[in-house]
Amino acid sequence: MVKKLISFLLLLMAVTLSAQVSVKRLNDPSIVAQHKRMTFERWGDWRPYPKYFLGIQTNFAYATVWGLWAPKINRDYKDGDDIRPLKPTGLQNQRFAQLKFQEEEAKKIKAASDSIYKRSVQDFAHWTSATADADPLWLLYYKRMLKPITEFPDTPQNFTDWRLKDQNTYEALSTTGTLKRLQEELDMIKEKYTMSRSMDMPRGKRFIMYHETLIRWRKFVEELRKYNNKTSLLLDYKNILKNHLSTSLPPSWSPASDKQIVHRTMQQYKNKY
Repeated sequence: MVKKLISFLLLLMAVTLSAQVSVKRLNDPSIVAQHKRMTFERWGDWRPYPKYFLGIQTNFAYATVWGLWAPKINRDYKDGDDIRPLKPTGLQNQRFAQLKFQEEEAKKIKAASDSIYKRSVQDFAHWTSATADADPLWLLYYKRMLKPITEFPDTPQNFTDWRLKDQNTYEALSTTGTLKRLQEELDMIKEKYTMSRSMDMPRGKRFIMYHETLIRWRKFVEELRKYNNKTSLLLDYKNILKNHLSTSLPPSWSPASDKQIVHRTMQQYKNKY
């Protein structure tokens, strides 16, 4: 029991001495001066201090740390510029300021990236054709204005499909090849309309295609109306002229051939020249 007590006392003394040494080392004036020198307090307090006797340096510690026997790097450090990192213009304060600036820039970048993401989602909603039917401008205007294109037959087969006046007008336009050219124009209009409704594209470009299709459709309808009116008028004139000629000519009249016309002309003028 006595041995255990003695061992415990010796251990306690060792721990106490070790703590005292540690405290002494941490409270060393030179280390404290170094701490002050490296923070914001002041540049100086070069411990250990020099001691002179008859003009001769007698402090060995100073001579080996800052004096004649010290390494060149120590003397350059002591005689150099103020390099405190925590001084107002120190490196550490510059890093703090740069870090703060980077944090602000990171916030701006994050806000910009969030805006870009939201804009991308919105743009995608406008790009895809799946949401084209829900666009307000389509619902308010172009859906109603372009509806006649979908109602018009793709390949009209008679005068009713072509919205013509009668069968005679249809045959006249078909004979002259006008309906073939109108069919080609109709195919291009319907193809452009289908592309504007089915392809993925920016919202602005989609509505430009809507507008171009609408303008082209209006020209097509106007041209069809003009042909309808003009052809009907020509047919009416033709019928009137035919009826007039049939009533003004004698019943026995029949058109002569070219040979008969020449022979009749020569007989008429043979005695005059």
